[in-house]
Amino acid sequence: MTPFHLGYGTNGFANHRLDDALTVLAELGYTAVALTLDHSHLDPFADDLPARVRTVGDRVGALGLRVVVETGARYLLDPRRKHQPTLLSGEPEVRIDFLRRALRIAAELGADCVSFWSGAKPDDLDEATAWQRLLTGVSAVHEEAARRGVRLAMEPEPGHFVWRLEQVLRLREELGDPDLLGVTLDVGHCVAVEPTSAADCVRQAGPLLFNVQLDDMLPGVHEHLEFGEGELDLAGTLRALSEVGYAGVAAVELPRHSHAAPEVAARSISALRAALHGGPEHPWLAEAERALREDPTAVRTLFPSVGRKVGRAALHRETDAEGLVHGTVDDLARGRLLGALAAVLPPAELAAEVLDLYRYGDAAERRGVLRGLHLLPDAVAETGKQIVEDALRTNDIRLVAGALGPFAARHLDAHSWRHGVLKCLFVGVPVAAVSGLTERTDDELVRMVADYVAEREAAGRTVPADAQAILEGR
Repeated sequence: MTPFHLGYGTNGFANHRLDDALTVLAELGYTAVALTLDHSHLDPFADDLPARVRTVGDRVGALGLRVVVETGARYLLDPRRKHQPTLLSGEPEVRIDFLRRALRIAAELGADCVSFWSGAKPDDLDEATAWQRLLTGVSAVHEEAARRGVRLAMEPEPGHFVWRLEQVLRLREELGDPDLLGVTLDVGHCVAVEPTSAADCVRQAGPLLFNVQLDDMLPGVHEHLEFGEGELDLAGTLRALSEVGYAGVAAVELPRHSHAAPEVAARSISALRAALHGGPEHPWLAEAERALREDPTAVRTLFPSVGRKVGRAALHRETDAEGLVHGTVDDLARGRLLGALAAVLPPAELAAEVLDLYRYGDAAERRGVLRGLHLLPDAVAETGKQIVEDALRTNDIRLVAGALGPFAARHLDAHSWRHGVLKCLFVGVPVAAVSGLTERTDDELVRMVADYVAEREAAGRTVPADAQAILEGR
């Protein structure tokens, strides 16, 4: 089970009503959406904007979709000039106002972040002045981000002033490394213009990665292609996202494919699933998702059947033979069933159904619930915490590993989370299975691990390498 959410950009559904696009994406199994603010979907300048935002928020909540807000609409601000004005324009106020509006909308939607770019440098503008305008503009927008508590993610865009990852990192450094400013990485852009692979770009951005766009490209050509039509190592890139603990949205970015949006979105998620677990899309699973949409109670018979139908192999058998870190094929499938269930049940019914799946399931079914909790809406978080706390009371390493995934990183209180990490050290679960370890490690956890190490050394016992890694990493 990946810690990140697969999504699709609404700029690739330009010919659909927004509600229809969201419905199609949820039916296909996407758990997130990259929402481009534009005339046709969610107009940030509409007179009835608050009501529209509430409607969209209710809909994505009902469908269980995570959201990122994208701001790359072509003619939203000027009907005659594409993408104008920009932060580099002589009069950037309209762009700054738009980005502030986007942040307010993102706050209302509970979005992961607002994604933006620099814009192209005017031919008559020198580099130094352009850079200063960019610093000033981003600083002004960041003030609004700080007021709203919403993250900003800057995208290096080929043909724009900021077109490589290193420039975003430099900009952030010159602004004082603000916590709310990070990176949007289009992995296709990495193929087209970066000196290293997309996977290496993911590793370079690391914890500063707030938003990911997925597409294929050819070197030197800025053209968004479907997976397999360019030179992107999709499987390697997705593995890198898991390696760095990315837990946000990774959304397909195909803005020129709206003419065949449902078919392209279906092909895209099939390619992503194949790349994630090393095999073709399983027909039984797609049929099971359809059955759940028609009758949610079918999950009671489908959930126990998963292992027999799709297999039980570890997703990364060479490096994670027991599936403790990355999970198993049946974990992934059960997560998809939970996602389908979340799209059709109201929170109270969903919470009760998920609790029963865990309570009455065998070890594999319980592990599937634990590894799929992050796919469920926050409205059932209390039930999720109850399930995680129960798993952490066991000595089953598969359940302990599953318990400390992305859900625990987001929702478990500091005391319980620290003890969960210690439990991993005691029972032999690799801490690579712990989502958010770098971000959540604090002085108290370091003290607890140091005491654990001292006790083992005093008793003449071997100290796990993971314990030393936590101390040295701090």
